Parts: sequence; C-alpha cells; structure tokens
Amino acid sequence: MKKRTIPVFVPHLGCPNDCSFCNQKKITGIEKKSVSAGDVHRIVSQHLKTIEREHTHIEIGFFGGSFTGIDKALQEELLGAAQSYLKEKKVDGIRLSTRPDYIDEETIERLQSFGVTTVELGVQSMDDEVLMKNLRGHTAEDTVRASRLIKNSGIALGHQVMPGLYGDSPEGFRETVQKSMALSPDCVRIYPTLVIRDTRLCEWYRAGKFTPLSLSEAVDQSKEAVLAYRAHGISVIRVGLLASDTISVDADVVAGPYHPAFGELVESAIVCDAIISELSEKNEESVEIKVHPHFVSTLVGEKRGNIKKIQETYPSLQIKIVQDDAINFGEWRILCI
Repeated sequence: MKKRTIPVFVPHLGCPNDCSFCNQKKITGIEKKSVSAGDVHRIVSQHLKTIEREHTHIEIGFFGGSFTGIDKALQEELLGAAQSYLKEKKVDGIRLSTRPDYIDEETIERLQSFGVTTVELGVQSMDDEVLMKNLRGHTAEDTVRASRLIKNSGIALGHQVMPGLYGDSPEGFRETVQKSMALSPDCVRIYPTLVIRDTRLCEWYRAGKFTPLSLSEAVDQSKEAVLAYRAHGISVIRVGLLASDTISVDADVVAGPYHPAFGELVESAIVCDAIISELSEKNEESVEIKVHPHFVSTLVGEKRGNIKKIQETYPSLQIKIVQDDAINFGEWRILCI
C-alpha cells in the first residue's frame, strides 16, 4: 500500500529550550502561535481531497514541536480532532513527535486513549556529552526509558538521529545507531546536522568553533546507518531534511550537507557499493546491467558518479545500462556479455 502522512505542524510551544541546531520558526515556517482543532480539521480535510483512499495507508502526523510537552487540554483538543477521522476510518493512524523526557506513564495512557499509533522520539544522540554540548536538556537514559514505555504500550516507536552534531564523531554516531537499534524502534529518520540561520550552532560556526559534515561525509555516515538499521529489520522512513518552501538552501541553511535529494544520494551510494561488491565475484571484460527505467538515475548516480566509481574500481570493464520494465524497482541484474 502507498503511505501518506498528513502533517499538522505544532509550533515550538512544547519544547522547554532551544537546542543548538534548532530554529523552530525556520523548520515549521510558522510563528510561535497556538493551533486548534479547527486547524486540524481544515488541514486534514484539504489533504483528504487529494488522496485516493483505496490502497493508501493514511496517517495524521503532529510535527514541529514536542507534542507531549504542550498544555494537556490542547493535546486532547488536537488529538480529539484527529481521532474523529480515525473513528470514521478516513485515516488509519495518528503519529506525533516529542522529546524523550516528555514521555511518562500518564502521557502514554493519554495517547492510547486517543488512538495514537506511532510516537517518534527526538533521540539525536545517545552520548550524554554530545547531548549536553548541543543543549538538548535530556539524557540518553531518558531515551531508553521513553522507548521502553512506548514499546510496552503497543504504540509503534520511532527514533530520529542526527549525524554531525557539535562535539560528535563518526564513531560516536555509529555508537548512537547501535544503541538506538538495541531499543528496537519500528522506524527511523536520519537528519544530518545543518547550520540553520539564527541558531546557537550558527554562532559557533561563524566563530570557527563548529565545522559541519561535508556532503560526502554525511552521505557516508547516513549510508552506514541505513544499512545497519535495515539489517535489523528497522524501517528508515526518511534520510535528510525534507526540501520545502520553508527551508531554502540560500535563505535558511548557512552551511552543512544540505541537498534537496539527500535521501537519493544515500540510496545511490548503497547501490554503488552493492554493485561493486557483486562485480568482484565476476571476471568479465563487459557486463550489461538491467534496471527498471525509474531506477536508472539512482543506479547511475548524480552526474554518473556511480558509473565513474565502478569504472575506477574496474578500469578495463565495459558497462552497458539497459532499461527493463520486467526488473522490479530498486533491483538490478548483471549479465556477462
């Protein structure tokens, strides 16, 4: 089935502090003001008009702030509006994002009563020193505790992690991924750290205290994380910040590994490594790679980067790309010719 999430952005109301990397106004594109049940109904109704209900799994997602940190009455108002669509079977689920330290048993009971199906935690890092340096205001143990409460409740658990944070390292992020996997999230989002205008991180960057990951470094760290999560049966539902009208590389992103198709760069790098590995088992001078037409760009890579890398690895190899509708999207066949 196709999956669609109807986003309802809840501003910075529920977050107790400004993390080093966060400018909530830039991320959500809205001012710090309240939302209401009326807003939920308006947004959801508009989206439902554009979605084919049959064969589509539809969720209402509350994003943009720490949902469980906002006023309880407002939580119930917004969740009640969303639940009405769930009861009418117009949507299949409700998801929200929040901080690990804003989850407790009382909160879990509230979310269950309104039919919430997924809770995503802003984990970011599982290193307490990195969390402290980035002004997160919670600990790795908070993530462990919250994850267990969510899993034990039967609500699906999501994790959001960030390579390239201030004070982190490739080894540190690798450990974050391992500790995250140990908590068995059902889904994960990977957001390489960007320097957003009007943030503490932007101040540190301009003062020379912080150097963001290069695009290739971010792709490499994200690629490794994606492969690790997938090997454990954990779905990676997004890699890279969503390109939108509210985040502009020119207007908002001061520095860092921003790319409007970052997720495809990562997927393309994974494919390239897999093909190079597969070719190592062959001893041919010429091969034909069959691929679905819609997957050609991912296999070939940006500016034919994958083909160049394969040919650098096997200089004498002749490669021919053949489009074939019979090949499943995301797969390929290497034939010796």
